[in-house]
Amino acid sequence: MARQNALKKESSRKSRVAEGELREVSESAAESAPHQKFERLIHERSRLGIISALAVNDSLTFNDLKNLMKATDGNLSVHARKLEDAGYIACTKSFDGRTPKTEYQLTKAGRQALEQYLNHMEALIKTMRPS
Repeated sequence: MARQNALKKESSRKSRVAEGELREVSESAAESAPHQKFERLIHERSRLGIISALAVNDSLTFNDLKNLMKATDGNLSVHARKLEDAGYIACTKSFDGRTPKTEYQLTKAGRQALEQYLNHMEALIKTMRPS
């Protein structure tokens, strides 16, 4: 029993050390690019995918994004709304005959947020892979 407790304490200490090391790396990456703030909103996989797809296309319809992302209607709708609320994408709703059409475009703020995010990730990669 005492041995198990000692092993648990050692494992917990190693975990705290690893967390501390991770924190140091993240802080040093942030220091190397202090003007860059890590954008958690677009770090999520689906939202990053939406923004990336819109960055290389003038605009995409809801169905285009849904097929590209292999997402459900609800999932895509929630993530797109978060990006829209942040001002990163613009949503235009219209009708094609009687069929509703939702189209998305990347805004200037969205392009800047993506650029900032990519710069931050590049700084982190450079910190992790010394020359």
